[in-house]
Amino acid sequence: MRHRVCLPVLAAVAGCIVSLAVTAAETANPKASEAARKVLAYFHELSTRTEGPRLLSGQFSDFGEGAGLGLMEQIHDRTGHWPAMIGVDYADFGRGGLTVVKPNAAASAYWHQGGLVTVSAHLYNPANPKGGGLRDKGVRFSTLLEPGETRERWLKEMEQLGDGLEALQRDGVVVLWRPFHEMNGGWFWWGAQEPTEFIAVWREMFTYLSKTRGLDNLLWVYAPNHGDKTAVYYPGDNFVDLVGFDAYTDFIDPGHIRGYAELAALPKPFGFSEFGPHGPQKPPADFDYRRFLAGVTNHFPKVRYFKSWNGGWSLGTNQFTREFLSDPVVINRENLPVGLAGQPARK
Repeated sequence: MRHRVCLPVLAAVAGCIVSLAVTAAETANPKASEAARKVLAYFHELSTRTEGPRLLSGQFSDFGEGAGLGLMEQIHDRTGHWPAMIGVDYADFGRGGLTVVKPNAAASAYWHQGGLVTVSAHLYNPANPKGGGLRDKGVRFSTLLEPGETRERWLKEMEQLGDGLEALQRDGVVVLWRPFHEMNGGWFWWGAQEPTEFIAVWREMFTYLSKTRGLDNLLWVYAPNHGDKTAVYYPGDNFVDLVGFDAYTDFIDPGHIRGYAELAALPKPFGFSEFGPHGPQKPPADFDYRRFLAGVTNHFPKVRYFKSWNGGWSLGTNQFTREFLSDPVVINRENLPVGLAGQPARK
């Protein structure tokens, strides 16, 4: 069934500011499920800790058809620990579109084993009639909100996202939903846009998924890349539950990872929504992950979760990951509160 989105007036959407912001620990969606509220409350509780376990581990599985539990099992075999959170992505690069079946299967399985779930989507460009176009330049973001073919394709894309996330809701899975990641950079078609237009599109997606589709299992994650303008695109407290930034570097310090102060000032639980050692390309997989923990502890004290990228960036391929995940500061799946996610399996 096609779920239509009411056509907004751009200026009205961009300027629509709810008079009373949500309180710090309240879900952005007032109708969020009890399970989603419990997960968000847990992240807020982590944010109050100054000692002991306070850094939740995460690992990206893979995109689309590559998503599965293989990497999580590899990490467990190597370290004796399961990352607390699995990440999947709906991108189907081979077809230039989206696919949800295998990402959802991996996410659901991990949730029912007691792990948390985060979902992202490397979106195809609706302004490109051929599909794909992840790195297209010159896309006018306002066309997503204006009558025309681009908007029609965008509505269809949001419908596909809604279908995938709705399937997870039916299975009881709470999703940390991370749309439009790294929007302050210029490498994806949705990046480096006019902030008011970006905020308008984010808010329309929020309204569509939360209200039109009734998806009460979503916690919304705002995740720019580290660097400049990390808070400029922030959609507002009423439209975000958690914040994070993405960073690919061996050096976990303010000289190499910028924009922390602006994000840490926002009243939301904060973390590394993506982390990868070395850089964005061809990592040698020789990183000492204890350096990440030391850098977070010394320079980014508000960080309460992270998600390592896959491949040569992952917890399954780099060095000293057993020592890293065994540190008393780190929270793995086996350390999560019983009943927070799915039906935890304790072994």
